[in-house]
Amino acid sequence: MVPMSDAQPVTDNEAESRFELRAGGYLAELPYRRNGNRLVLIHTEVPVELEGRGLGGALVAAAVDRAAREGMTLVPLCPFARGWLERHPDTAGRAAIDWGRGP
Repeated sequence: MVPMSDAQPVTDNEAESRFELRAGGYLAELPYRRNGNRLVLIHTEVPVELEGRGLGGALVAAAVDRAAREGMTLVPLCPFARGWLERHPDTAGRAAIDWGRGP
């Protein structure tokens, strides 16, 4: 079990197109694709050793922060990111979100 005190802040590794969070020698990540003014969230990956500590949510919140700061629309293709945003409307409301739910 890795203590949360070992977790570093989320970083936006633009060269690799992913949000990253390192803790205890492990890497949690949320790869994204930038498509014009859209930030497409692809897949949240948290090592088993780090699960259940809110790291995935921290990665998604960092994506919301960037989208809000840069006036982008989030597109949560990742099921975890979509579910997290639905469960945290206060955070999700800070940025435009394209849920992809057409008629």
